[in-house]
Amino acid sequence: MLAAFMMPPARSQAEMPKLTMPITFFTRLTKPAWLAGPLFGKELRVSSRRRRNYVLRFVYVALLTVFVAILWISIVETSASTTFQKSRMALIGKTVVSTITMFQFIALQLIAVIMLSTSISDEIHHRTLGLLMTTPISSLQIITGKLLSKLLQLILLLAISMPLLAVVRVFGGVPWGYLLSSLCITLTAVLFAGSLSLFFSINNSRAYVVIIKTAFVLGVLYTFLPFTSVVSPRFFLSRVGGVGSPAIGVSLVLSAILYVNPFAFMWINTEQMLSPGTPIVIAFFYWPAHCVLMLCLSAALLAWSVRIVRKVALRQATGQIEPDLKRRTVPKRKRRGTNAGWRISARPVRRVKGAPVVWKELRAPMIRGGEGRNSIIGFVITVVALVMTYYACSKSRCLDADFTHVSYAVLFVTIGIIFNIVFAAGSITTEKESRAWPILLATSMDDWNILLGKAAGVFRRCLPIWLLLAGHTVLFVCFRYIHPVAIFHLLLLVTWVTVFLTGSALYFSACFKRTTSAVVCSAAMALVLWAVAPVVLAIVSEIVQHRSFLGDYLSANPLVQATVTMAAAAGRFNARTSLSGLVYNWPTVYGGRSLSSATARLFTTMLLYVLAGLFLAWRARCRFRRNIF
Repeated sequence: MLAAFMMPPARSQAEMPKLTMPITFFTRLTKPAWLAGPLFGKELRVSSRRRRNYVLRFVYVALLTVFVAILWISIVETSASTTFQKSRMALIGKTVVSTITMFQFIALQLIAVIMLSTSISDEIHHRTLGLLMTTPISSLQIITGKLLSKLLQLILLLAISMPLLAVVRVFGGVPWGYLLSSLCITLTAVLFAGSLSLFFSINNSRAYVVIIKTAFVLGVLYTFLPFTSVVSPRFFLSRVGGVGSPAIGVSLVLSAILYVNPFAFMWINTEQMLSPGTPIVIAFFYWPAHCVLMLCLSAALLAWSVRIVRKVALRQATGQIEPDLKRRTVPKRKRRGTNAGWRISARPVRRVKGAPVVWKELRAPMIRGGEGRNSIIGFVITVVALVMTYYACSKSRCLDADFTHVSYAVLFVTIGIIFNIVFAAGSITTEKESRAWPILLATSMDDWNILLGKAAGVFRRCLPIWLLLAGHTVLFVCFRYIHPVAIFHLLLLVTWVTVFLTGSALYFSACFKRTTSAVVCSAAMALVLWAVAPVVLAIVSEIVQHRSFLGDYLSANPLVQATVTMAAAAGRFNARTSLSGLVYNWPTVYGGRSLSSATARLFTTMLLYVLAGLFLAWRARCRFRRNIF
């Protein structure tokens, strides 16, 4: 009886779930591992067996070492006395630490965008996303598992540089607060870029489309909006209302926009460390608030992704969606009732004219979706933004300066290089991912027709980017701000850049089965040729005290050629100078500065790189029928 008296009263079955719900909620809060789910462990096991992750770490450490070495050599003077070198240790520590933080800040965002560009589309392509919904794994765990597994690889890269930062800090001048703030700003920026790339990967099966869309959104958020807030203060001030003086209003609006800009916060944070007391552009500069705001934006993107991925997974589980991520729906006006049921009235079939691969590639939009409307909208927005920059430069009276046109040329050439790599590297791997590559090789077309068709598609998709450079040059030639000879020189530059990058990217696209791997390898080759190799040569030239070969190698760099060409032909004075009066300042010691020597150098570089691009294209053709499946 005493035991029965001490027993708790029996509860009904309806009351039991009400008691277990808060217990389960608090248990999850104390054990956050449920958030990642089993998919996180699966991704970690797969990542540990992939060779490319180890190669990525090696390349990251190698690039970091090269940049630190060249920076050390440029700052430390070996011929100076010991006392002088000790007095510069604080400056050396600040410069090295700021360089490392900026390197990992930019590199990790690029890697995050590339790694997460196929995170969800891979599951849809392999028809495993619908199967995941039949398991106890929730859509939240699918998103967080994919995101955290990739971010863990990036955190490992970030941890590699932390011992070096701690050692260099011993030189003095670098507070621990800077290391902590730069680490937090980098992590939140990487999280936001990765979340945005993951969001676009849900409805886009092609990695290059995800990369382009992510880069476009980040460019608008980090560059276009701050620029617009400066050049159009009246537009923003009319909506602020009652702020006070226009300068205060513009400052507040610009601060609000820059609070979601990690590049601005990293730059200001670094300037404050290098030069304490530097005036701050952003009002109420407080980096923890920026990090919290970036985390909130990332959480909003992830919540939106969870909602979308659940719908996509359920449609795939019920057989309503195909692996190409497009829901095949038919408008009602296209349906006709018959005795056998619904019958779809198909559109007239377009006849193929000429080479089939060329015909198909020339009709494919630059950015797939909306029957090419996305490409038109993106191009129109780019042109409008470009016109706004022209308006701002005209108000600042700097359109007649050579530096302005050098900046535009370098920007257009850099964007053209990136787009060329992305489009060419995905031209063959997309066929492999859609399982159409064996069918294409089984047709009566030979390998040369396929290769030329893919190359023609790359040229056509990159044409709008190069048209921006051509339009800029021709426009200001008409205004007599650029000499007409720049058109011919830039044509030589664009020719060899397009042929070489197309041939090399087609080769990597033929070697790999995934677009991400081909894009990474193509970008790494361009980075090694035009960024890492000059740094290594600079180190060697400082050791052997012979810099002529470094100048000759830099003269073949596309960005250097664009800079030298525009610096010699742009500007009010140069545009009105005769051909014999143009001066080309090449980095080489023994190079000529006349027009004829510059044309010969550009033509020689074009010939060498075109031959290299054709050779790599031939090697790509030789690998067409290897590892087909």
